[in-house]
Formats: sequence, C-alpha cells, structure tokens
Amino acid sequence: MALLEVTGLSMAYAEKTLYEDASLELQAGEHMGIVGQNGAGKSTLIRILTGQVLPLEGKIEWAKNLKIGYLDQYAEIPAGMTLVDFLHTAYQDLYDKQDRATELYEKYASTADDKLLEKAGRLQEELDAAGFYDVDTEIERVISGLGLEAIGRDRELEHMSGGQRAKTILAKLLLEEDDVIILDEPTNFLDVQHIEWLEGYLQDFKGAAMIISHDFDFLDQVTNAIADVSFGKITKYRGSFKKAMRQKEERAEQQIRDYEKQQVEIAKAEKFIAKNKARASTSKMARSREKMLDRMVKVEPPQENLKSHFNFPYVNTQSAEALTVDELSVGYEEPILDPVSFYMNAEKKIVFAGFNGAGKSTLIKSILGDIPKLGGRVEFSPSAIVNYFDQDLDWDNDQQTPLEAMQDLFPTILPKELRQRLAGAGINAENAKKPLFQLSGGEQTKVKLAIMEMKPSNFLILDEPTNHLDEETKNALYKAIKEFPGNAIIVSHEVSFTKDLADQTLNVAALSHKENPDK
Repeated sequence: MALLEVTGLSMAYAEKTLYEDASLELQAGEHMGIVGQNGAGKSTLIRILTGQVLPLEGKIEWAKNLKIGYLDQYAEIPAGMTLVDFLHTAYQDLYDKQDRATELYEKYASTADDKLLEKAGRLQEELDAAGFYDVDTEIERVISGLGLEAIGRDRELEHMSGGQRAKTILAKLLLEEDDVIILDEPTNFLDVQHIEWLEGYLQDFKGAAMIISHDFDFLDQVTNAIADVSFGKITKYRGSFKKAMRQKEERAEQQIRDYEKQQVEIAKAEKFIAKNKARASTSKMARSREKMLDRMVKVEPPQENLKSHFNFPYVNTQSAEALTVDELSVGYEEPILDPVSFYMNAEKKIVFAGFNGAGKSTLIKSILGDIPKLGGRVEFSPSAIVNYFDQDLDWDNDQQTPLEAMQDLFPTILPKELRQRLAGAGINAENAKKPLFQLSGGEQTKVKLAIMEMKPSNFLILDEPTNHLDEETKNALYKAIKEFPGNAIIVSHEVSFTKDLADQTLNVAALSHKENPDK
C-alpha cells in the first residue's frame, strides 16, 4: 500500500532544474534512503513533501490520517524549556487526556453523575492502552540511547549548541512514534555508539521512514529502498544502499554504452546525409536518414556534477612554536574538563576526539578566546594567523546570497573572483545567487569553506567540517587539510575522515567531567 505518491514533480530555481516530471512512491514499512550530491535537491524534496515549499508542478498525495514526523532542527521552542520537559511534549495528547480525566473525576465527586465516571473510565483505558504510565521509562531509554545524559536533563534548549539541540529534537521525534518519520542527516551529531543505537531503533521501527544521509554505512543498515536524486531525476531502487548503488552503476555503464553506440550511428547517418543530399540519385535516401534522425529518441550523455576542490592559502610562520596550552580549565561556570595541556610546533596537526557533549567545541572556543577560560594559559605564536570553521550554520544575514555575503567580507575583491572561488567549492552560478537560507546544509558548508579559502593563514581550526558534506566533497577537504603546510586542529565525529589526517589525537572524553556514554 502506498503511503505517499508523487507524480509529475518539477522544481527549479531560475536556471537550475532540480527535477523534471519526476515520480516517487513510499510503501508501508519501507525505510527509504534519499541520496545524491550536495545541491541535487534532497532537502528541497523533503520540504516539498512536508508542505514547506510548493513545487512548480506535480502532485503530492499522502494517505489519509497519517501521523508524519519530521526532524526539524530549526523548530521554535519556548524559552526556558528544559531537555526533559521538551521530551515530555512528545506525549502532550496523553497528558491532555489525563487532565480531562482528572477534571471529570473532580466533577463526579461533586455531582455523582455516573456518565462523568464512564467518560473518565474510557479515558483511563485509552491512557493504559497507550502506555501512558511507562512514559518516563521510555524517555529514559531514548535519553540513554542517544547519549543525552551528557547534555543534562535540566539543560535549557536555548542554551544548547546546535548539535545538542539537534539530538534533543531527534529524541522527541522518535518518542512520538509516528506512522512515517522523515529524517534529514540524523547521524550528524551522534557518536559511534549512538549511531548503532539509532540503527537498532530504525531496524525495529514498524512504520515507514525517509532518511537523507551521507553516512552510507548507516544507510546500508537501516534502509530497504533508495531514492537517488541526480540530474533532474529521482530514481528508486529496491534493496539496501549497496545493492542500489550497484544497480545505479550498472545503469550508468549501460547508458554510456548506449550513448556511444548511438553517437556512432548518428555520425554515420550525418556523414551519409552530407555526402548524398545534393545528389539527385541519392537525395531521397538522404532525406529519409534525416527524418530517421529527427524521430530518434536520443540517449542522454553521461553527466558530471560540479566537483569541489579546496586550497587553503598559507602564510609563512616566523616561529617553530605554534601553540602552547598549559593547564587550561574550560567551562561556563564550572569546569567541564580536567585541566588540558598540550604543545604544537610548526606544521603539526592534531585531532580532538571524544563523544558528543564531551567538551570538544568548548575547548576550541576557549583556546580561541571566544569563551573566557576559567584558568591556565593559552599562547599562540606571535606570527600565528588562525582560520576557524565553526560547525553552526549561522549567518549575520541569511537573506543574503553567498556572493553578497562574500562581497561584504571581501569588498576589495572583484565579484568574478568570488564566483570562481564559490564554483571551486562546488557552488554553481545559480546557487551563488540564492539566499543562504534556501541552500542545503552541504551547500552552506561549502560556502563557509570557500570563505576560509579567501583568508591566508598558517593555523586551521575546523570544528565538525564534514557535517552535511557528500563523499566527494569530504575527500576534497581531506586532501586540502592534508596538504596544508601549517598547523591544524580538527574535530570530527567521522573516524574514517580523521584517520591518518593528524600527527596526534587528544582524547577529550578522557578529560571530561560528564558521563561518557561509551563506557
């Protein structure tokens, strides 16, 4: 049974076509991965399906009476709401029923009206059937599974980092147990153990799911269908991610063979036409070949995406010493880590490892001076020039286009050079003229990396730079960091990305005062 039917879907932004006459359906029980390169239109597809964006053409039909849950990392949340209070809102309808039952019992006590007692009894039965009295147990199960203990049950969402907030919103979505859940990059802020827990949850989930992710190992564990968004089409494959990619590769190879074969036929026909059209004896045959070419259904040539490449400009340092961190105490009111000490000489690169919430980002911000240190010493070389990538996709004005944002930052540089830099990062001409808020997370990350490329430095600090990036772009970023002659501090939850990237690893989890969920 189809829970969702999409037909005749067309969507474009000015010169760029995302889909043209595309179709897609989601069956009951299907866990569908949605894949494609950054900018292919995956997040736009989700916004269309959830009614946030209207397509140019097409019909979106959901089955009636479905409960659809969407991982909206930018949802508005009342000020002052704590983590545990927010998770309880997943059961708001049950709490409302309890309040109605309580009200009916109170009225019955003063009126002795048996009808009131019957209504209250029915509500009580509905609460029992829905497992209302196990709510706290279920909330604790999800808190443990996603490692939210490290954030703190009484932490207010408005004071959380972007990653902590995303994990908390994911937890609420899972607690709601909707008929269909739609997840956009759910593993971005999860550690290995928490990703494994989420894999188990989704494997046991009886409803349908649509999942955007660049974590292909994760997709292979939790999906039984794949929707590949590329070159204006949405192609659905049955089976796991690996099976789907094999099918896609086979199709691409067949397309190349068919295209090359047809090009040979076309070249022969055109040569025959050019040679024989003017001859009276053969002109009829030449015109027949022309008609044949006009009627021929052309095989599309293989297409290539705009590929990213990065090069962080280097400024020579005048010192053999790059950074000294001595007994550094970090936190907001109380220290969250044991005092940290390490030393970096010129050209050295280091990875900060540890579970999410351990304090890696806080440590970086304290080293940079964005958060006041509670004690100890941080000393960069006098000739150190730092280039910093912050994982949060916050902009001073997200109504600006990437080109406008860069022009404000670099007013003396010609727009042509800025456009070239954006193109090198994988942002095409059309996306360079779109408001930043309309870009996907991966495209916004590419813009931030392009901005970093405009800043000559000798010390890179990158906090979770691979969030939202497709595999090709990650590889390009890895190469750029590896080849950068200066220093680097890298935070990434992707072990495969940081492997062999640095000279040293600092395990921040071992210094954390918070409970390590991996223990």
